[in-house]
Amino acid sequence: MKTKFKSNFKKDNKNTPSSYLVSLGFHLIIFLIAGVIIVFEIEDKEYKKFVPPKPVERQKVQLKKPQINLNNNTQSKPISRIVTKAKSSKISDVSLPAFSGIGDGLFSNNGSFQLKPTEQKITLFGGGESIGNDFIGSFYDLKRDKSGRSIPTDPDEMITELQRFVRGGWNTSRLAKFYKSPKKLYATSFMIPPVKSSVAPSAFDEPDTGGWCWAVHYNGKLVHHKDIKFRFWGQGDDVLVVAVDGKTVLNGCWPSSDSEWGIYSIGGSWRSTAKNDFRFFLGNNLARGGDWIELKAGIPKEMDVLIGEVPGGDFCSMLTVEVDGETYDLNRQGGPILPMFKTEEPTLDMIDEIYRVLVPDEASVTNGPVFRDYEFVVANEEIDQIKQVKKINKFREWTLINGKSFEATFVSKSGDTVFFENEKGKQTKVKFSELIDSDQDFITLLKPPKFNIDFVKSTSVRFIKTTPYLEEEAPRINDFIFSVKIKKNDTKEFDQEIFAEFFAIAKELIGDKYILVDRQKSSFIPTKENDFSHTFSGPSIEFMEYVYDGDRRGKEYAGNLVILYDKFGRVIDFQTSNKWLYENLDDLKKIPIGRFFDKNCKRVIPTSPKAQRY
Repeated sequence: MKTKFKSNFKKDNKNTPSSYLVSLGFHLIIFLIAGVIIVFEIEDKEYKKFVPPKPVERQKVQLKKPQINLNNNTQSKPISRIVTKAKSSKISDVSLPAFSGIGDGLFSNNGSFQLKPTEQKITLFGGGESIGNDFIGSFYDLKRDKSGRSIPTDPDEMITELQRFVRGGWNTSRLAKFYKSPKKLYATSFMIPPVKSSVAPSAFDEPDTGGWCWAVHYNGKLVHHKDIKFRFWGQGDDVLVVAVDGKTVLNGCWPSSDSEWGIYSIGGSWRSTAKNDFRFFLGNNLARGGDWIELKAGIPKEMDVLIGEVPGGDFCSMLTVEVDGETYDLNRQGGPILPMFKTEEPTLDMIDEIYRVLVPDEASVTNGPVFRDYEFVVANEEIDQIKQVKKINKFREWTLINGKSFEATFVSKSGDTVFFENEKGKQTKVKFSELIDSDQDFITLLKPPKFNIDFVKSTSVRFIKTTPYLEEEAPRINDFIFSVKIKKNDTKEFDQEIFAEFFAIAKELIGDKYILVDRQKSSFIPTKENDFSHTFSGPSIEFMEYVYDGDRRGKEYAGNLVILYDKFGRVIDFQTSNKWLYENLDDLKKIPIGRFFDKNCKRVIPTSPKAQRY
């Protein structure tokens, strides 16, 4: 471009008058002077390369808000810190949210069948995803080397190794020679009431480990949004040691006087100075009182927690908090009902998991401080129920292939003639073939064919490896796979898509509450190629069953419900083992998988075990 411009300029210059050239030269001089000034101005202002500031290091925090159809992959929106006074709530104050149903909105805008995203597994030992203010848990099997090969480790040797770990400053390299599970769990509390010791390996997807000679090390930050003075109270069967900034502040291990292995020695020389130390039951033994700890607002301290099981059998790890100056309600023992230690408010699912094995009034799950560097309160936030029901009004809009439409209700169909009735009660008739396809489908589906519906359950039994050091009944796992077989049982021609959904339920063994254990959906078109039939199944589901304190705990199969829908969301057929399931279908659809409900299909808290020690 520049070369072309210059050549044209010279060409035009040859035929230009002299006066014009003088004028042009004068203007060129002025332009040159102005250009020099501008150049000097530009050169005088040196451009500096933009260097972005260093990012502010903040603790990752993901606030939990009540949501409908939870998806763990959904990122939360950025929020501001809110400094306000949090009001503690008791379990009786917790309102269970109404989750949106799936059948009430089975279909997207284009009529396709919608599947609800799978939520992560909730365990007493933590979840599979970090929220930023949790403790990272690593599982160690001290019966295997780092490659996973079995090694001869007995309880005495395990205790020695854990002693070295704690006294050596919690250096994880001291445990490096033992097998470490690749799976990590992220805990916001340490409230594990008495269960079978084989539950922990299963939580870390290590079911073959067995229930003895294992340990879990948690590490995280201890922080609070304001100045606070408190101490831990806790109890472990067998191992519970807590350290803050590398210093032991609580040794809640099983007392040496009751153990032939001297488990209490894992905590070193630390001894409690609390007035009511070893006086009130927490779990299956008496609670230990820790040292007083003072935190300055927003200043974190390193915190380590070690839990574990030595000989096998029963396991317990419960950590609560006493805030200096606070008063607490008393339980049947006359001891305080202390809140559990937590870095986040427990979800309703976690509350279920804890209350399922927690003796009432031994500890509070919902009260007390939340150890994080901010305080967030949602004041009476209502959870909107999302209704996606495709309501079929009595009068709907019908459309002809020529584009004309009218509102009326369907009366009957005879051959190719369809009879309608408008709001004024006047009847009209339209040729079936003149309606658009979707309206034809609507009428066709008003009289669907008959189906045979069979709910099938297959089971297998396996036993969890039990400890060689104790005589106990091995926990059993009943593996269930639920399936549904559907077959059109008449000769009526039918080429429409059918949508199927089943619910499988169980019942707790120590109470009268029900559990939704599986829910699956599928769709098909009955054709000659598929023999006018369809079968679909869910995944294998574990029903763990074990004896504790003479009670058989776990769940047993209790029934099912199968629903068939058309593409407009209308129920065209169903089969059930329990009539009340279908009668309360709308509420049943609101129950998350794994959660508890009553015969009205209302979500409830699971039955807690009875106190048998005091």
